Amino acid sequence: MDRSHTVIRRNLRLDFPHAVYFTREAFSTKNETLAKILHPLREGKRTKVIIYLDEGLLDGNPNLPMRVEQYFGAHEETLKLVQKPIFLPGGEPAKNDWSLVEKIWEDLNENGLCRHSYVVVVGGGAALDLVGFAASTAHRGLRLVRLPTTTLSQGDGGVGVKNGVNFFGKKNWIGTFVVPDAVVNDFSLLRVLPQNQKRAGYVEAVKVALIRDRSFYDFIEERCEELTMFEEEALEQVIRKSAALHLEHIASSGDPFEKGSARPLDFGHWVAHKLEQISEFRIGHGEAVAIGLAVDLTYSARVGLLKPGTCRRVLKLLSNLGFQLFDDLLLSTNQEGERIILEGLEEFREHLGGQLTITLIQGIGEGIEVNAMDRKEILSSVDDLYKLHLATTVS
Repeated sequence: MDRSHTVIRRNLRLDFPHAVYFTREAFSTKNETLAKILHPLREGKRTKVIIYLDEGLLDGNPNLPMRVEQYFGAHEETLKLVQKPIFLPGGEPAKNDWSLVEKIWEDLNENGLCRHSYVVVVGGGAALDLVGFAASTAHRGLRLVRLPTTTLSQGDGGVGVKNGVNFFGKKNWIGTFVVPDAVVNDFSLLRVLPQNQKRAGYVEAVKVALIRDRSFYDFIEERCEELTMFEEEALEQVIRKSAALHLEHIASSGDPFEKGSARPLDFGHWVAHKLEQISEFRIGHGEAVAIGLAVDLTYSARVGLLKPGTCRRVLKLLSNLGFQLFDDLLLSTNQEGERIILEGLEEFREHLGGQLTITLIQGIGEGIEVNAMDRKEILSSVDDLYKLHLATTVS
């Protein structure tokens, strides 16, 4: 009998309840949504809460800090706001600043927050990522409530289980997988967004529809004109369904913490992440994903996976929604004369853990995984989009 090698194995089965609330005016003293979420876990004890606000919110919501304080004042019997709302810079560049992570840790430590306390973050996707990462690494994880404030984060990133900051010049190189205690989608926070930020969430809705739900794609196509006018009913329906599909995938895929190599929700993202990086984030995430989808859709048609007519149909929808489908950075070359965009494939492979797995589609609502892409066909796809861009610009 070999006694030099023994193994004890047990399966750990954990339940992670994940709730996304849809409401309006979350900080109205008449709205009990947050108060119920933050209700004390221990009888007779008030819940300590610290709240971070994306400073970009102030332009359209100058009274938000006051409303937050009034809300907690109205619930002071059960909730304790440990200090006035704390402002943090938003936008992707904030995720490049490690000192912001340390600043949040200092706040949590100085205010004596523990694992029965809550960190609440109100902001766009970058702010959610930053605060979520800091909260998830303090005391091995404090309770987190997210209030996403963009269409992009309400329908996609804000309802996910990922937090991260950028490092080594790479997007989300440091991060954690944590199920937030709650996500509160407050539609009233969307009203003051500039049009490009309202539009950004549409592209992730199109993406998830393309890989999972043909009927949702048809809905977006049918309501395209209303969406371009940012009519509230249509916009909110798209966010609800997009959030539901993203949440369903996370809950039912069998790989919520991405141990495997498949990333269906990253359809179009290998190009997008590289474009964001080399543009120094001049190109926002929504705009980058639209271009990434256009490249992968065109590629899918060129290699025979997707009918050309279907490809044209989707490109037309993206364009009608207001997205540009080409940027000159797609043509940029490195010192060896090779297209920089192709570096995104290798970086994506590294991000996946070693094996390249790219989601493409073979029909609307029919995602398919491939483990290799023909680089010549990728470049031909980019050239096709360039010609389409020139033709559209001339006309």
